Amino acid sequence: MATITECRGALSRLSDNLARADEGVRGAAAFDRSLSCHLTDLDTTFTGRLVDGRIEVEDTVPGPPPHKAQIRLRMTGDDLVAMVDGELNFAKAWASGRVGLEAGFRDLLRLRSLL
Repeated sequence: MATITECRGALSRLSDNLARADEGVRGAAAFDRSLSCHLTDLDTTFTGRLVDGRIEVEDTVPGPPPHKAQIRLRMTGDDLVAMVDGELNFAKAWASGRVGLEAGFRDLLRLRSLL
């Protein structure tokens, strides 16, 4: 099972990957939205923002998200690490229900190029 430290590191690598991505991907992620990532197996939530194509983690809280973020992710810590390491395809994991993504319709349309 992935640790909280490994998951924080995975989010940091994901942020770096977004920042280095090509123009189309960076453009899809280049907006300002609140973000939460609930790790179901660790019962921990990372909260922060998606700003200018980067993920800024502001806090780590026990349990589910304390507030409804504009973009909400739900998965296990192992799945987060596997996705960032390229071992798990996000779109397939989302389609199967293994990973949860909730956001407004307009945000989903913008994020679809990241999938």
